[in-house]
Amino acid sequence: MKNYQRHLQLLPSYIALTKPGIIWLLLVTTIPAMILAANELPEFQLMFYTIFGGSLAAGGANSMNHYLDRDIDKLMKRTSNRPLPKNILPEQHALILGITLSSIAIVQLYFTINMMAALITLFSIFFYAIIYTAYLKRRTVQNIVIGGAAGSTPPMIGWGAVQNQISLEAILLFLIVFYWTPAHFWALALLKEDDYSSAKVPMLPVVVGKIEACKLILLYAIALVCISIIFGLIAGLSFIYFGSAIFINILFIKYAFELYKNYSDKQAKKLFLFSIIYLVVLFAGMGIDVLLIN
Repeated sequence: MKNYQRHLQLLPSYIALTKPGIIWLLLVTTIPAMILAANELPEFQLMFYTIFGGSLAAGGANSMNHYLDRDIDKLMKRTSNRPLPKNILPEQHALILGITLSSIAIVQLYFTINMMAALITLFSIFFYAIIYTAYLKRRTVQNIVIGGAAGSTPPMIGWGAVQNQISLEAILLFLIVFYWTPAHFWALALLKEDDYSSAKVPMLPVVVGKIEACKLILLYAIALVCISIIFGLIAGLSFIYFGSAIFINILFIKYAFELYKNYSDKQAKKLFLFSIIYLVVLFAGMGIDVLLIN
């Protein structure tokens, strides 16, 4: 009974290893992509299996991230309260959980969806855990740019789940998230510059300074605006998408420009939080456009 109670008390820590707070943001891009690929609301079973597998995969990759980053997590205030730095769980448990969840996800997607979805998921897990976390993150200022490819795959997985192929629209969806990621993450890195500096992680603000980082955030935001509009044209979306996209893009550029012209931590936090709203609104606009117009 005591062992059972102890394991039950540790359950929140195991859940924390999967970073549930960011999984929903990755998956919020999946369902609209599936709606676009199907040109209607897909079958519930297909959406459920895709979201379930994607959640397991993201949780597995995040758990491996905890394991691989356990040394630098101890050095940063933002991450020092995670289960491994606080020695709440054995380090190996994070690795075992990550490999287990990832393996289940790939097998489940292969047998319930298709090989395309399973392969893209495998690529995403490998790229995030090995290429980004274990290598790029500590070695190059371009870490989050290149590593962002892993977090940009959910819409491609959703598209592949429906069509079992990757089209130009799917690639553009990937690029939307890819160009969104640096602006989103660098805004957070500006706020946590001291953390990354103390851990010797070469995040952009640490290497080039805040002003140059803000300039690059603005440039990525402009590129994101262009890609989001091009996507709408290629996908043949209507005024519902373009109305929401133009509105949200204007605000995104406004916040990025204000950050560049007059930097403050308050403005960086505002941009970081708004970038989350941006992604949700943009992808929701895609899905709603298809469902209401067709």
